[in-house]
Amino acid sequence: MSDHMVLRLKGRVLVGPEDVRDELWVVDGRITYHRPLAAKDVQTVSGWVLPGLVDAHCHVGLDRHGPVDDATSEKQALDDRDAGTLLIRDAGSPSDTRWIDDREDLPKIIRAGRHIARTRRYIRNYAHEIEPVDLVAYVAREARRGDGWVKLVGDWIDRDAGDLTACWPRDAVEAAIAEAHRLGARVTAHCFAEDSLRDLVEAGIDCVEHATGLTEDTIPLFAERGVAIVPTLVNIATFPAMADGGEAKFPIWSAHMRRLYERRYDTVRSAYDAGVPIFVGTDAGGSLPHGLVAAEVGELVKAGIPPLEALSATTWGARAWLGRPALEEGAPADLVVYDEDPRADTRVLAAPRGVILNGRVIG
Repeated sequence: MSDHMVLRLKGRVLVGPEDVRDELWVVDGRITYHRPLAAKDVQTVSGWVLPGLVDAHCHVGLDRHGPVDDATSEKQALDDRDAGTLLIRDAGSPSDTRWIDDREDLPKIIRAGRHIARTRRYIRNYAHEIEPVDLVAYVAREARRGDGWVKLVGDWIDRDAGDLTACWPRDAVEAAIAEAHRLGARVTAHCFAEDSLRDLVEAGIDCVEHATGLTEDTIPLFAERGVAIVPTLVNIATFPAMADGGEAKFPIWSAHMRRLYERRYDTVRSAYDAGVPIFVGTDAGGSLPHGLVAAEVGELVKAGIPPLEALSATTWGARAWLGRPALEEGAPADLVVYDEDPRADTRVLAAPRGVILNGRVIG
């Protein structure tokens, strides 16, 4: 955008949950609340303005079979962008998507490197599959490759046990998380079941994905330690079909998955009531399509989280948690415009009127 090309966002600018302004300006791709003195060629966009939405559990460069080519990765990123998702925490991908950083028309990505899983204990072609003796070394490797996050697979089906079990011994995760923190990275883990949670939290983990195994015993621990969860409820909705598919071979696992599914809303609401930080993530890029953030916000509301809190979990709160600006003075102009107030009805998120990325009107 040239020095004289200016955007004016007019209407209701939701700078924060209770901070509403009448307008903001975009000059050279940056937000300002000061009217430019010599602006020419002003383009005005009207509506309800939010920071670009956040998908805090997404996989660009991955599908159900493993890594994908750049054209597919681009399509995934475009689908997220067009749905209003302008910031992604990529929670594990085997693909190199650094080229996306050079594209001003694609969402910004915070990468967690590649998943780190126990041997034969995760989806084929997704993860580094290793044994505990190598966990610290691989965590260090992915901490250096990522953007401040590392992703572990905390539990998965154990074929000998016929059920979900923890993947790592306590001493291994303690050493691995300490190494990640030494290198300045935070650690998150895929966890469906109950067994791995206490060890991971007491070892110092920063976040848990899915967290369907939370109970009245572990929820207070998460709250006390400030460990966030990203419930990915649109993904948990697939548990019954997964259970049906595994019924013949792994009946104990299938029954367990159904129980986790049936109590999913109660689990999330209990975590919220206890003060556990909760953020929006869709798990898109495996078996799910991209662009599902609005649906995930709706699921959080259905679970009993107040609409304004669910909205914050994909906007102001999520950006603060990830260390990225929202609609502050001087921030990159990444924002979404709606026809109605999304605070009153989060279903509005499904139909953005316009998307502005790096100060450019995308649609």
